[in-house]
Amino acid sequence: MERLRLMPMQPWFPDAKLGIFVHYGVYAVDGVPESWAFYDGRVSHEQYLGQLGRFTASRYEPDTWARLFARAGARYAVLTTRHHDGVALWDTGQRGLSVARDTPAGRDLIGGYADALRAHGLRVGLYYSHSDWSHPDYPTVRHPSPPAEIPVNDNRFSAPAPGAEDPAAWRRYLAYRNAQVAELTTRYRPDLLWFDGEWERSAEQWGIDALADEILAATPDVVLNSRMLHRGDYATPEQGVPLQAPDGPWELCLTVNDSWGYQPHDHRQKSVGQLVRYLAETVGAGGNLLLDVGPREDGTITPEQIARLEGLGEWVSRHADAVYGTVAGLPPGHHYGPSTLSADRRTLYLTCFDPPRETVSVRGLRNAVRRATVLGTGTELGHHVTGGLHDVPGVLWIDAPAPGDVDPYATVLALELDGELDLYRGTGRD
Repeated sequence: MERLRLMPMQPWFPDAKLGIFVHYGVYAVDGVPESWAFYDGRVSHEQYLGQLGRFTASRYEPDTWARLFARAGARYAVLTTRHHDGVALWDTGQRGLSVARDTPAGRDLIGGYADALRAHGLRVGLYYSHSDWSHPDYPTVRHPSPPAEIPVNDNRFSAPAPGAEDPAAWRRYLAYRNAQVAELTTRYRPDLLWFDGEWERSAEQWGIDALADEILAATPDVVLNSRMLHRGDYATPEQGVPLQAPDGPWELCLTVNDSWGYQPHDHRQKSVGQLVRYLAETVGAGGNLLLDVGPREDGTITPEQIARLEGLGEWVSRHADAVYGTVAGLPPGHHYGPSTLSADRRTLYLTCFDPPRETVSVRGLRNAVRRATVLGTGTELGHHVTGGLHDVPGVLWIDAPAPGDVDPYATVLALELDGELDLYRGTGRD
């Protein structure tokens, strides 16, 4: 998709590698799926909005969140300021629902979050949905060419009946949406705006260009995700590492369990080892991992999710050189596992998920290796090359690290090269 953005990508984003996604809202009261619970008919809209009267945020301490995210190794976080249910987490001056005036929480929940992140050196990301399934002016126009796999014109919360469109109401809705986005940009000065809900309308219907121009006029350095359609800065695959990395910057958003928001019956928490794998594979392919947690109604994050963030952070701290500020490593086929490359392209980091036996091999490496070490312990490893003919390099064999140098989740070997990475990608001698 053509990018119309005139400013280059902010360098902090591709260097950050790990962010924390936070789905927090009234849906945590009953532990139902955020917004989708009423859209799909699992509960009525009235039942869903009944949670407003029981949302307190009574133990919400954004500084505690920020400290945890920093311990996890994250460099930014993204909070759901308003999901498709239309409930804003700040004191919006626009017509619509707000926790500040419609719940016992009775206050803005965004300002303290932004301040706490910045106090701990993290970049501020704000999620906002284009769609609002509770706003009376929202279901007033139909998508002219909806995606075949998403029946966006078949739900009363998103579209009117055929022939019942109301362009004037839609213009009022866009004014409301634009005004809320303006509140977010001017009050909180986000580093990143993470949009969602874009599939329900065309870019022209959304007025994407006008909205993007207004955002960039207020916050010219802000990063926009691809759900700003052709004005987005990076791709946003969801819930699975792509087998072929998107072109340009990208970010995988992934839940710690199977749910975005807090759902008390979802105990399918991914292990620390699995999260390490997701991070290593994502960073090795040149992307960022945006790892999602769902706080409880009172604002606390569950012990199970805290333990996983802290476990991931301990691994990241031991292997920081192979994570932050790197670029994608070797293409598939050169090493049995993901890898990253230092920014100067002179140090190659090989990730080994299983304890290496005898040797670790690298194929197609034209460079000589000056030194091979275990990242985190510094232990130097022997290495040699066998074979090779004319332009085809031999196989590099690196001695397996001793058991005491093997990481419980993923061992990383650092190869200092004699120059910038040089790979053979041919088919061999005829």
